[in-house]
Amino acid sequence: MKLRQLFALLLLPVLAFAGDKIVLKAARLLDGRGGAPLAPVMVLVDGDRIADVGASLKVPDGARVIDLGGATLLPGLIDLHTHLCGHYGTHWEDELIKTTPAYSALWGARNARVTLEAGFTTVRDMGTAWPYVDVELRNAINAGAVPGPRMFVAGSYVSSTGGAGDAQQFSEYVLVPSVDNLADSPEEVVKQVRKNFKHGADFIKLLATGAVLSKGQSPGAQQFSDGEIQAAVTEAHRWGRQVAVHAHGIGGIKTSIRAGVRTIDHGSYLDDEAIDMLKATNRKTFYVPTLYTSKVIEREGRKNGIPESEIQRSRAISGIKDLGFKRALAAGIPIGVGSDSAVIPHGENAQELLCRAELGEPPMAAIVSATSLNAEIMGWGDRVGAVEAGKFADLIAVAGDPLQDVAELTRVRWVMKGGAVVKSELGKK
Repeated sequence: MKLRQLFALLLLPVLAFAGDKIVLKAARLLDGRGGAPLAPVMVLVDGDRIADVGASLKVPDGARVIDLGGATLLPGLIDLHTHLCGHYGTHWEDELIKTTPAYSALWGARNARVTLEAGFTTVRDMGTAWPYVDVELRNAINAGAVPGPRMFVAGSYVSSTGGAGDAQQFSEYVLVPSVDNLADSPEEVVKQVRKNFKHGADFIKLLATGAVLSKGQSPGAQQFSDGEIQAAVTEAHRWGRQVAVHAHGIGGIKTSIRAGVRTIDHGSYLDDEAIDMLKATNRKTFYVPTLYTSKVIEREGRKNGIPESEIQRSRAISGIKDLGFKRALAAGIPIGVGSDSAVIPHGENAQELLCRAELGEPPMAAIVSATSLNAEIMGWGDRVGAVEAGKFADLIAVAGDPLQDVAELTRVRWVMKGGAVVKSELGKK
């Protein structure tokens, strides 16, 4: 996409702004909590909030009626693992030596709009190559400067020296001076946590193990010590905040659960003991797999400049993480939804749900995970994740019935965020 096209996309207005009252009508509603479909349905939107939901509502005087016909209404989807400021096709190490924070910010604005129009009205953003660009993107969206989902942001990765998020993965003589995210003791971890919160982060992302798309130790290896992981959680909790850990290997997974992190992201080597540990936390710690990344890396990794060694890492771990997901599914534990975009193309976030369906997850379970469960995990269950009075009017519509074909969620045709319609393509093929 040329820069001129990028600017044109960012300047497009939303289709309708939040006004006084809007009544939505549709063939059916899936409420995001797993309840039986309501068919037909009417939803009263008052300003940026849902005011009422029912099979038959009185239309208030002066309200605008939007009839979505045979469509299915759902809550806006939530993705717990995005990197909106990452440019798909640019390896994160190349970002640090060949681009600028402005590059990440501009593409982040583009990616935010694409993600919103794909039906994801809320995201938890897991950090950027250039620190705190996600903080500024969140602030710009909240101020109405650019369209995008509600963002809950990490600010900057916290990594050990030589770890998965070490920005100095170059020659000793190449310096990336603006990136200072390394910690090699509990005291240094605490300092990084405090620095992230000082600069506007909502939560902490800690890289507890090796990674697929970086050099250094294998994805299965634990990179922070038990004490360092505990220090991050203790300090974040002091601020009333959460810690999400990047953890593939089982040692890092179990240490992180014991420490009290909020989410285990990726969780590739998840075993039965770790599942029992998650159950014992009584919904204080959750598993958030990222399954679709393996398909994308295998299909497009070389074209996107991913080193062959990292493609091999992805290939080796792909079946392992599928087995971990199947174990979790069989055990009946709650499973959050994360896509890891920009490892995958922005806007293809719902492809993650198709991967889960292939491994046996029923459509209703996937929908609940991507809505009310993800909202609970973020601590935002009071504002998003379900279609009910008092919550933000973040709604999407698909032409068909996603309970019959969950792939409908990859074809979102209509999107409302905070009472404003930002996409309206029902009836288009």
